[in-house]
Amino acid sequence: MSKAAFFLADGFEEVEAIAPIDILRRGGVEVTTVSINGSLTVHGSHNIDVTADVLFEDFDADDQDMLILPGGGLGTKNLKAHTELHKLLKDFYGKDRYLAAICAAPTVFGMLGFLEGKKATCYGGMEEGLTGADVSCDPVVRDGKIITSRGMGTAILFGLELLSVFTDRETADKMAETIMMP
Repeated sequence: MSKAAFFLADGFEEVEAIAPIDILRRGGVEVTTVSINGSLTVHGSHNIDVTADVLFEDFDADDQDMLILPGGGLGTKNLKAHTELHKLLKDFYGKDRYLAAICAAPTVFGMLGFLEGKKATCYGGMEEGLTGADVSCDPVVRDGKIITSRGMGTAILFGLELLSVFTDRETADKMAETIMMP
């Protein structure tokens, strides 16, 4: 079974995490939610608490196929401050494994140098954080093994793109029909 991990930090944008997690799980992907806060309870940006599956310090990424960062202003700030997460992301990037981020979180990839010469998108107004990227305003952008998306309003499209990586475009399109995407 394919495996993906979502890294949750206090202040994460709830829809940007929950909608893609739901789509991936419906599509048969094993998803693990990982708290980077030292507590399994993670506080969303709109006061919705989520219980993560595991703490970062107890998480083993060796068998994961993709690492995913939801956005949110404070959530992204907390992701940017977590140096052990950066080491893990750099390891995945160096091994040419899949990385994905939505909203403000693609700026984490920009900060780490992953977007140099790649097409990427993010929340409007944060484009300067996509250091080295060919910036796009498309809802979802996949360039090689880096997937980025604009924000809460694109979360389902983001989830469907992630699902297409684990399955194929036809399966993702069928999922879109199932969930009544226009």
